[in-house]
Amino acid sequence: MVKLKKKETVDIMWHEYIWEILNIVNNVILMCIGIPFTLQLLYMLLFWVKKTKFPKSEKKANVCYIIPAHNEEDVIYSTVSSLIEKQKYPKDKLSVYVVCHNCDDKTAELAKKAGANILIYNDDNPKHKMVAYPLNYAFDQLRKLKKYDFYLRLDADNHVNDEFTSLMNDAFQSGIEFARGYESALNMTQNSFTKACGLYYTFDSRFSSRVRERFNIAAHINGPGMMISSKLLEEMNGYNCFSIAEDAEFNFNVMLKGKKGHFVEDAVVYEDLPSTFADTYKRNKRIAAGSRTMFAHQLGKMFFKFFTTFRFSYLEMVLTYFFNIICVLLCTWIPLYYIYDFIYLMVVRTGNVPLALHDAAFYNNTLIKTLIVAALAIGILFFVCGLLQGFILILLDYKKMGAKKRRELFSGALLFPFFTVIYCITICFGYFSKATWGKVSRNINKQKITSDIQDKVSD
Repeated sequence: MVKLKKKETVDIMWHEYIWEILNIVNNVILMCIGIPFTLQLLYMLLFWVKKTKFPKSEKKANVCYIIPAHNEEDVIYSTVSSLIEKQKYPKDKLSVYVVCHNCDDKTAELAKKAGANILIYNDDNPKHKMVAYPLNYAFDQLRKLKKYDFYLRLDADNHVNDEFTSLMNDAFQSGIEFARGYESALNMTQNSFTKACGLYYTFDSRFSSRVRERFNIAAHINGPGMMISSKLLEEMNGYNCFSIAEDAEFNFNVMLKGKKGHFVEDAVVYEDLPSTFADTYKRNKRIAAGSRTMFAHQLGKMFFKFFTTFRFSYLEMVLTYFFNIICVLLCTWIPLYYIYDFIYLMVVRTGNVPLALHDAAFYNNTLIKTLIVAALAIGILFFVCGLLQGFILILLDYKKMGAKKRRELFSGALLFPFFTVIYCITICFGYFSKATWGKVSRNINKQKITSDIQDKVSD
């Protein structure tokens, strides 16, 4: 009889043991999610810290802009001519190189007419259809010239503020070898979607990057506006990054060499943001695939580097890149677990199911507490990390976002929490997708330069 009773107890308790184990796993996951979120919240709360400025230098370096381009006839003339005509920097000290990658349109012709030097890079390998390969080719060719003191990398649709080169030169003359600018948008005010999208990407510039620079934490150098000194490029033996996230890869390689990037806040680079869900998905798919590659090959090294040097920059980089894993957890584990948890607690709280570890009242109280905590968490995320964050960004930096008045961006702040959900979902899908480089459609930038292109093509 005793043995039978013990077996019966085990049969009764198995579902409770499973619930206990899953509850522990969920708490661990929530803690892993909470630490990076807390760091980002801290960055937002420190919005009041003063930005870092580099002393103005009368000494002017030889500067080279590198622009990889694949069939970019819609935008390349405007990008190049804007650099050459509007930059407040000595013309004889500034060069622009456009790397035409498998182009079969008028990209090279228009870039040359705008004043750029042209590099032709043709590669039929389908695995090389990404920006890393023309970039590596350009750096290899330009290093041979031994002419330039530092390089600035842009995309074909980017524009920069008129002081961009001078501000980067000031940083360079102050001893900075690796830096990034403030990332904003060309088409921020195009529609509510671009406003919300722009606010999301501006967060890292205005909040995170400013705090990192002020507290001597390494900047996150990625893509447009990247500044690399020729000295650093030689020390790294060239660019030598061929992943879909080549910019992040180079940043990690530099950090693992014991160097760190900096943030030049007043140097603003304007990107053409995606204005539809489809283009957002394409962009985030590429970001997620790149992040997956970095997580698999680099973040372990960064984590190890933290424990050997105890420099917070390495741990901070790991925590920030962990956000893409968080997106996956938020779209998979969190909804699945809480659906299970809600159904289970609703069933056992009735007392109609045999229980051994706890009574029905315990499960009923747990259900009520879970619902209250979930409501508070969603409310805090919606208002603090969503609406409040968006409105603070607008109040502080609306001019850098291309708006004449703050109210132009208010609809973006209202949509900001929902865009964050969209971002999370698209990152999750992208994380399990094959890493490919998909071109997105052009928006405001294309509309601005149509007449310029037509004039040049007709010459």
